[in-house]
Amino acid sequence: MENLGKIILVTGGARSGKSIFAEKLALKLGGGRAAYIATAQIFDEEMSHRVKMHQARRGKEWRTFEAPINAEKKISEAGKIFDAVLFDCVTIYVSNFICAADLDDEEKLYADLRRLIDELIDAAEKSSAVTIFVSNEVGGGIVPENKLARRFRDLAGIANQMIAAHADKVFLTVSGIAVDIKKFAEVI
Repeated sequence: MENLGKIILVTGGARSGKSIFAEKLALKLGGGRAAYIATAQIFDEEMSHRVKMHQARRGKEWRTFEAPINAEKKISEAGKIFDAVLFDCVTIYVSNFICAADLDDEEKLYADLRRLIDELIDAAEKSSAVTIFVSNEVGGGIVPENKLARRFRDLAGIANQMIAAHADKVFLTVSGIAVDIKKFAEVI
């Protein structure tokens, strides 16, 4: 019961090793078995390949819950069965949200995103499992040239900040090495 409502955020750039680290952490915290909340939707061969790579790494210790939308329900469901729930990934979930959102009403877009992430956080905090959120850190490069890409970057950044604020630990993964960065932030 030490994991009751605990949240961990694992972030980093593309191919930084964040998912592999999060998977190992989930199995460790889950006593050798865990739930996997999959947010990806397969629309092309590239995404199909990425999903297959992730699936190939996971064995029978995992139970997958597909949740491209309404993932808070799957967090709640999985948290009743498993001690560890891995949510992979926040940025794909934000992308799914953007694809279904009204992009013309910017105020509503940002408010709806905050509500969506609040629902994920609330489900995780009420869970009897530890919930590990995986997300990409997308704001470290140049400013995107188009409005949609800038919105995605901004909304993903807001989502990451919201989850990090509630997280017990936040790991930044670089070159396959994860560092707990939240403990440094608490000094300020």
